[in-house]
Amino acid sequence: MSPPSLFLVVLLVTLFTSAAAAPQPLAGAARRHGHLLKSKTFLSPPISLRPGSVSNKWYHDVAFPRGHLALKSFNGELVDARGAPVPLHETYLHHWLVSPYYSSSSPAAAERRRPRPNAGVCLGLLGQFFGLGAETRRTATRVPDPYGVEIGDPAAPPDGGYVERWSLNVHAIDTRGAADRFGCAECRCDLYNVTVNEAGYAGGAQCCYDQAQCRVEEGFADGEPRVLFLRYTVMWVDWSDAAVVPVRIYILDVTDTALLDGKSEPDCKVEYTVEECSAENRARNECVDVKVTKEVLPRGGDIVYAVGHQHAGGTGTSLHGEDGRLLCWSTPTYGDGEEAGNEAGYVVGMSTCYPGPGGAARVRDGEALTVVSNYTGERRRTGVMGHFYLLVADEQEQPPQRLALNKQQPSSLCFSFPVSWCIPAWLSS
Repeated sequence: MSPPSLFLVVLLVTLFTSAAAAPQPLAGAARRHGHLLKSKTFLSPPISLRPGSVSNKWYHDVAFPRGHLALKSFNGELVDARGAPVPLHETYLHHWLVSPYYSSSSPAAAERRRPRPNAGVCLGLLGQFFGLGAETRRTATRVPDPYGVEIGDPAAPPDGGYVERWSLNVHAIDTRGAADRFGCAECRCDLYNVTVNEAGYAGGAQCCYDQAQCRVEEGFADGEPRVLFLRYTVMWVDWSDAAVVPVRIYILDVTDTALLDGKSEPDCKVEYTVEECSAENRARNECVDVKVTKEVLPRGGDIVYAVGHQHAGGTGTSLHGEDGRLLCWSTPTYGDGEEAGNEAGYVVGMSTCYPGPGGAARVRDGEALTVVSNYTGERRRTGVMGHFYLLVADEQEQPPQRLALNKQQPSSLCFSFPVSWCIPAWLSS
């Protein structure tokens, strides 16, 4: 790129960043590829936290767009009562999850709920439609055109007066005054007021459940609570506005060793522990923990979006086809400052994979995919994760050559922080 072109890019990035940082309306609409792209921002129920405390609650029938729609993105972040973003070093956002369900009630009966999980493979544990953690502010969630996540189909609810509603789970850990901020975020059992009987269990979700307490420094134990919210923005198009191609949602988990162990049902453990590397490996500069598994995709098609999920210490996760071809390589971005979205030492974003110029990455029905999760082993880490979130559509007509997914949308260079915006390809090339 020539110096004048580089100057133009820097100037435009500055202008776009300034515009992105400006206050955004709570609801809006824009014309995209001939149809109306709509958006609306909501707040979760209030979340009250004291220094060191944990909240991990499910909220049912939360505010959500209604109707027969194609979801195009879902972005969330923790904010305080004034609407200001809360940095991870004050309150660690372990995760948020959002899922639809079917609800039916009558004046004489309590509410009945039926789950509506994603397409697999870890049903019952990772059945959400959308979900992120500390990386939420700088991870793109946009579903590429012409695809969408279908919701609100009037023919979908089961008989008996059921209607589609939405549930939200927010797992947040207040680390103000924490004796060990990163230890609290990793849910190390020895830092929490809990007793775990399982032999060898050093840390994870079993030790940072709702209302658990992480150790804080003197003077913070009786600190004042503060109220936080998950602020989430949903973007969608009406199902009738365009020829939307529906996608299926799959979540793969590197801890699922069922296929390798010869088991017939998935055995997803969701999280695992990375042990400190040996002195020999440290001396050879090979302090990397590599975890590998294989999982079967029940129904194949075109992968049109993919992103990994890792915690602090992660160095990248990859997805491979049965023949070893690379489908996606998703790497974490680490912050190096104090402000929300750039907190030093935390994973503040994960790179995403979109279809390349040759078409989407195609997988067969029943194809065994390989998931690889890499962490640095310079110290022990508990409660880490290695997940892959996939959107898969039925096969579409494509050119003969099909490439693996690109780490960025080829038509533009896109960012999701502080709001979604893109630089056109002719400026970013």
